[in-house]
Amino acid sequence: MIERVKSAMVGLGTLWVLVLMLVLSVVSLAIMLERAWLYFSLRDDAAALMKDLGRLLRQGDLAGARRRLEASPSAEAAVVVAGIVEADMGADAAEEAMAGAAALQRIKLEKRLAFLGTLGNNAPFIGLLGTVIGIVGAFDELAKANVAGAAGGAATQVAPQAVMANIAEALVATAIGLIVAIPAVAAFNTFQRIVKATQANTDALAHLLLAHLRAEGVPAEAPAEAPAPAPAKKAAAKKAEKAKPAEDEDEEAN
Repeated sequence: MIERVKSAMVGLGTLWVLVLMLVLSVVSLAIMLERAWLYFSLRDDAAALMKDLGRLLRQGDLAGARRRLEASPSAEAAVVVAGIVEADMGADAAEEAMAGAAALQRIKLEKRLAFLGTLGNNAPFIGLLGTVIGIVGAFDELAKANVAGAAGGAATQVAPQAVMANIAEALVATAIGLIVAIPAVAAFNTFQRIVKATQANTDALAHLLLAHLRAEGVPAEAPAEAPAPAPAKKAAAKKAEKAKPAEDEDEEAN
């Protein structure tokens, strides 16, 4: 069994590992460029956007706030627009609408990032597999040279060259694995920071809108009711009511 596996590994060599790493590197580069373009197209000044939104909300201009947000290409603005659309149904409805819109935007922003993370973590191991295959091939060449030397053949002079070639292929596979992994990890970490910053800005804008909606929804204070009469005043009033019919009767008798 071991001999069959070794023969298969030596027969295939490290070429297929190098081809696989080349394909993965092309895919990784395409994803990095696509994600970078997406984040670049969604960029906006979050501080200025929040300032304008707060000013318009304080003026009670929800329509103007919606127009300002719709003019922004950012994911933050798209989330808050969903809340303004449902603002007439109350703060709770706006909050739920923004939560749903934020989930959709997060899926959009994190799309394909898992591939970069997985490739960055596993590309060195793929390169290491190529290294192992190259080392196995080098030892196999040494074994063949020993057999030929024992038989008195002339192949012992060629064996060192074959061994060095296999070791060189093994080191190349390791280097390619690192070359593919390092940019993927760097891009993954950078894009994750962008996603987290976008989520933080979204939360800030959403809380600003909810604060305005909840402040508008607070009912006005009820007018103060007249204080209830004191017990003594109540008793005097009852006595006056009882004495009044008696006085009326005396006046009628006179």
